[in-house]
Amino acid sequence: MAKKPANAKPDQAGHRGRLRARFLKKGPDALADYEMLELLLFQALPRRDTKPLAKRLLAHFGSYSEVISAEPTALREVDGAGEAVVVVLKTVQASALKLSREEVMD
Repeated sequence: MAKKPANAKPDQAGHRGRLRARFLKKGPDALADYEMLELLLFQALPRRDTKPLAKRLLAHFGSYSEVISAEPTALREVDGAGEAVVVVLKTVQASALKLSREEVMD
């Protein structure tokens, strides 16, 4: 196998941009649950490959909604899910709840 030059971009270079573009062009239904989690995890882990963590979270909790609604202590039990990940995921949950409440009030 040929060795990459020292200044070569990682294999996942461009993945984030492609995922964001697909989300914007085709909407959330065009993405798998792990890809939706990846989009969120990009915010918490700006320089890491987020796909493995997204898949670990789904395997651990069973579904996208269970990941988002999991307790912070339970989230931290998943390898790679530190404070920044917990804050991003719990912010999504809080935002969804706030949006739901405001829609009901209107």
